[in-house]
Amino acid sequence: MTVEAVTTADVDGGGETRELDALVIGAGVAGLYQLHQLRQQGLRVRAYDAAADVGGTWFWNRYPGAKFDSEAYIYQYLFDEDLYRDWSWSQRFPDQPEIERWLHYVTDRLDLRRDIEFSTTVTSARFDEQRQRWTVTTDRGETIDTQFLVTCAGMLSAPLSDVFPGQDTFRGTIVHTSRWPAGGVDLEGKRVGVVGIGATGIQVIQTIAGRVGHLTVFARTPQYVLPMANPTYGPDDVAAYKARFTELQKTLPRTFTGFEYEWEHAWGDLTPEQRREVLEEIHANGSLKLWLASFAEMFFDEGVNEEISEFVREKMRARLGHDPHLCDVLVPTDYGFGTHRVPLETDYLEVYLRPDVELVGVRDNAVTRVVPEGLVLADGTVYELDVIVLATGFDAGTGALTRIDIRGRGGRSLTEDWGRDIRTTMGLMVHGYPNLLTTAVPLAPSAALCNMTTCLQQQTEWISDCIASLRARGASVIEPTKETEDAWVAHHDETAGANLISRTSSWYLGANVPGKPRRVLSYTGGVGTYRDKCQETAEAGYPGFEIY
Repeated sequence: MTVEAVTTADVDGGGETRELDALVIGAGVAGLYQLHQLRQQGLRVRAYDAAADVGGTWFWNRYPGAKFDSEAYIYQYLFDEDLYRDWSWSQRFPDQPEIERWLHYVTDRLDLRRDIEFSTTVTSARFDEQRQRWTVTTDRGETIDTQFLVTCAGMLSAPLSDVFPGQDTFRGTIVHTSRWPAGGVDLEGKRVGVVGIGATGIQVIQTIAGRVGHLTVFARTPQYVLPMANPTYGPDDVAAYKARFTELQKTLPRTFTGFEYEWEHAWGDLTPEQRREVLEEIHANGSLKLWLASFAEMFFDEGVNEEISEFVREKMRARLGHDPHLCDVLVPTDYGFGTHRVPLETDYLEVYLRPDVELVGVRDNAVTRVVPEGLVLADGTVYELDVIVLATGFDAGTGALTRIDIRGRGGRSLTEDWGRDIRTTMGLMVHGYPNLLTTAVPLAPSAALCNMTTCLQQQTEWISDCIASLRARGASVIEPTKETEDAWVAHHDETAGANLISRTSSWYLGANVPGKPRRVLSYTGGVGTYRDKCQETAEAGYPGFEIY
């Protein structure tokens, strides 16, 4: 049921204020489930989202080729078997429109729309130490007085879109992939330039090649890529995965990455021939399994990592016809497989063999600016274009919240705090910010290394249980102590420092954002281990947290 919010006199003495028990920022995978859970407790709760409808990532990312690279049947809510069974996927890795329809299905099934404010951006949030409540404002002039502020804003929702000087002078169309218009962009017969070859850029490139007049790809950091096997599902396939609901519900939260597969082999137990056989078999699986469930030693042993990296390089070079230029720009050699995000693709490398596609390496000759006619490189070369597609990534993990003016005790600023040092307590709270509960922020697996629905469900359930526990004991405030946060940061850093991810410059460390403090954003100790630590904290009554 919905408990109506109370409208009262404004806490600052002017206007009207909506009074809530909890405000949820975001109406994506995490926000929808969080809203449902808190509403089930009978709380006065509303969700706010800048988008015009539900979906989060899957609302904004409408670019050509956007799709899952988690298997659809595991990228689902597992708290309700009927909800799971009453939706059927058409493919192993469906496209964005189908994913968005699924989130509409969930929203309508749970009757969530009536408690969501769309097209509304939260602009500020201040903790009132006298009243022990948050005062939140929006870009629509609304003020909300809430006990709990729960952020479900996503880890890849703050796009790096203003990246080159002169973008506003371009005579053609310039668009960031995460802000692709719902009506699409006219690409037919156009000279199109794509900047960036991360997971998003790869999906765009492989999809629009052949549709555009000429495609120019500006590539800086080469990526290890794996071919996607994406079969269409018939009735028998759908029935088969639905029959696994109980199994998936039990196992997914306890695997290392929240996917269905787990490490199966030990490198040292196999001969070189057996290792090759395993790599070939898993590579043919057409999923992220080679990255997430082949040999765990690849993340710790440089020798093992190099052998697996060279295996993937061989596959890529063969598909590129061993062309020296293509291999130099597209095949990584200066970092190891698995230490960056690994994209899945469909005939992506073959795109570069087309006569109407040009690959421009910009590692040593960077894009410097946009001019009316196109893009300019450091050496002065001008590429004339009609459309520029920016697949330039995100301020991951922190950006969604640092773009909001969030003020905690003593007026301290989260933007300023994270600008000095990125710290959280289990990725669920931040010292100095009472009753601020967070999902998909740094120092938890949900920041990068997890099947997102697995981790977001776990985090929102922990938050819901925490709020219920506080209310049951008659308390109104919870905040981690500095000592508790220090201990979690130290544990996180020790865990991250033991693997090769921490030694590779990528957005996993915030290296794509100038001036951002360097720290591995995601907890690397494993999804199951993280879940256990969170559960132990809750079951012990939240030791190390001030509750009053």
